[in-house]
Amino acid sequence: MRIPALNDLLRTDLDYICGNLNEEFERMAGGSLLITGGAGFLGYYLVLAALHFNQTAGKSQPIRVAVWDNFLRGRPAWLTALEGNEHLTVRRYDLIEPLPADMPDFDWIIHAAGIASPPYYRKYPLKTIDANINGLRNLLDHCVAQADRGRDVSGFLFYSSSEIYGDPSPDAIPTSEEYRGLVSCTGPRACYDESKRLGETICVIYAQQHGIPTRQARPFNNYGPGLKITDKRVIPDFAREILAGRDLVMFSDGKPTRTCCYSADAITGYYKVLVKGRNGEPYNIGTEKPEISMTELSNRLIATAGELFGYRGRLVHRPAPEAVYLVDNPNRRCPNIDKARSELGYNPGVSIDDGLRRSLIWYHHNQQAEEA
Repeated sequence: MRIPALNDLLRTDLDYICGNLNEEFERMAGGSLLITGGAGFLGYYLVLAALHFNQTAGKSQPIRVAVWDNFLRGRPAWLTALEGNEHLTVRRYDLIEPLPADMPDFDWIIHAAGIASPPYYRKYPLKTIDANINGLRNLLDHCVAQADRGRDVSGFLFYSSSEIYGDPSPDAIPTSEEYRGLVSCTGPRACYDESKRLGETICVIYAQQHGIPTRQARPFNNYGPGLKITDKRVIPDFAREILAGRDLVMFSDGKPTRTCCYSADAITGYYKVLVKGRNGEPYNIGTEKPEISMTELSNRLIATAGELFGYRGRLVHRPAPEAVYLVDNPNRRCPNIDKARSELGYNPGVSIDDGLRRSLIWYHHNQQAEEA
């Protein structure tokens, strides 16, 4: 079977994103956008989609994109390849430090800086907290000062997480934004979960007391292009084993269930929250169906890899390498997205099988470039 070219995959995804964001990008046209943590997984399509709009419908009024990142895990090859784009600036900066005196004003801000992979936030717990709290405060204080200078920010998006719900009770699944959560404040995931919860509180306070148009997105199990093969989450881990021709190793019984949202759908949702969300409000971004077990997810990957690459591996179970690997891991995670659907027009359309196929194609083309 012929494996599609990387450019064909990217063009399909970016056309899909921009086609679903005509109204949102038109409202952003001619403005400036700051994406903190823009070198990370979600930054990949956040950046490429805005630049794709500039090359197509936005030629007369492009969006000026700025990426700020501390490059803790290196500078990705895709971002280096964009050097020289006239509508993109990239700056190495750690948002937990005081903001630079020369920081410009921005029309739109997406605060995506942070650590979202469990093995990495357990390794850097204080940095995880600092990015979600101190970095957030720094940016919001800048928005207040910017407004005092007579230039209001049009939209501020904080990346929260579905982790703030913890391990929901069965009667709270699918989980809506009204659910208050069942979360440990001392467990191995607490640095991430609790700092995201407090980050949302901070956003609400700035919206109420300062009129800053903060909106909070709660991602549910996003995957796809941009998620490094070394990220240590389940799909990139399995992709790495598939491309190496090895069996898939699972460190659980495979019974926990998830819904998985392909990155093109997720990024569409995040831009909708940024531009059209209500101030101080949270929005679940993900897919409601299908809710599948980790065993079924692995079997779908095996089948898809067999069709694409002739893969003949199997699923094996082994003890987890870390004692805390599964502590506080939710048994089920499934969003209710009625709020995003009715208020924002969010309607994810990429099926799990198509999304896994696109992801494996992307990893096939990027397994060397994204090893860092």
